[in-house]
Amino acid sequence: MTKLKKMKKVIVIFGVLSLLIFIRPALGFNTNSANTSTTSVVEQTTGTKGKSFIGEALSGIEHFYEYTGFANAEAGNLIMIFIGILFIYLGIKFDYEPLLLIPIGTGVILGNIPFVAGNQTGIYETGSVLNYLYFGVVKGVYPPLIFLGIGAMTDFSSLIANPKLMLLGAAAQIGVFATFLGALYLGFSLPEAGAIGIIGGADGPTAIFLSSKLANGVNVLADGTTVKNLIGPIAIAAYSYMALVPVIQPPIMRLFTSKKERLIRMKPPRAVSQKEKMIFPVVALLLTTFISPSALPLLGMLFFGNLLKESGRTERLADTARTKLIDIVTILLGVTVGASTQADIFITKDSMMIFGLGAISFVIATMGGLLFAKFMNLFLKGNDKLNPLIGASGVSAVPDSARVVHAEGLKADPQNYLLMHAMAPNVAGVIGSAIAAGIILSFLG
Repeated sequence: MTKLKKMKKVIVIFGVLSLLIFIRPALGFNTNSANTSTTSVVEQTTGTKGKSFIGEALSGIEHFYEYTGFANAEAGNLIMIFIGILFIYLGIKFDYEPLLLIPIGTGVILGNIPFVAGNQTGIYETGSVLNYLYFGVVKGVYPPLIFLGIGAMTDFSSLIANPKLMLLGAAAQIGVFATFLGALYLGFSLPEAGAIGIIGGADGPTAIFLSSKLANGVNVLADGTTVKNLIGPIAIAAYSYMALVPVIQPPIMRLFTSKKERLIRMKPPRAVSQKEKMIFPVVALLLTTFISPSALPLLGMLFFGNLLKESGRTERLADTARTKLIDIVTILLGVTVGASTQADIFITKDSMMIFGLGAISFVIATMGGLLFAKFMNLFLKGNDKLNPLIGASGVSAVPDSARVVHAEGLKADPQNYLLMHAMAPNVAGVIGSAIAAGIILSFLG
């Protein structure tokens, strides 16, 4: 025991001596005592070195502070960080498209943490990790992969059973062209207006795909000017309004339909055979891509994913497309789109106008579907009449819009189940917005 205590003392003494050796330069001690001639010289040297050390320490702290976010933060960064937190809150608290809003909100925070330029940190800095991930957005890689997953999880039975409901999906695309005209009126160039217009389709992947082709900050216009980079504002606007479907659409539905119309019960859709389900994606692929070849990346992947689902021979591939693949791409897409909203690029007059146009376009698209359903009823009789509420699901926010229609139908009549009927114009809206994007790209690309 005594030996152990002695060993501890030796270790402590050795540790103290070692510490003194290491901190001697910092304390200003002269390592060569032979060179000191008088006590006053030693004190002067020690004082000078001590002041030098303190000055260097303070300079180091100041230099470190210059590289922190606290020194580089601006009001715009704080505003965008708040918006990112708000997106996360809405996704968690109110279940507003959490699979989209939470990654986007996190991306908004990441993109607006203040940093010193030149260290390959920001999403717009060549060589940064975020910049590499953003490649999938800029080059339009992520949207077709999202469409592949959507196709692999979508059942087109309701549309096959009642093909005339495709007209409601087409009618809702009026929001696209109304927004296009509005953007032109506000002074955007033709390509920029075309990219902004697709927000009216309420389809995030399609909006990103088209804006990456038309409003990417790279293309040069006929007058020699470069188009603005509007990918971030357009994507955020499209996904925001998709998430707010349960808030925006119900008042419009009640405004443009009567109590009597909301009580209309539609006859059950007919049974669709497996053979029809397998033939549909092939026929639809040929028909839609011949109409709009520029939409081939989107429509091709959509119907390919559906063929994987319905063929009965590629269940493993279909399962990968609708689960793991679409989940990974959604994470990458959400985070990078969010991170692209750096305050110095996002908080602009153009962004505010895009958000305003997006809200108006969503209202117009919903109105277009509702009014066209009422128009169709003028030519339908008896059990063939449509409940006009399903026209609101013509926007391509799948499946949220169909669920909102179903919920509104249940409020009017607790026994009126509209979900399957509403899914037909809802999936038709996905196809319609992709065709509209292809047509715009053909003319303006």
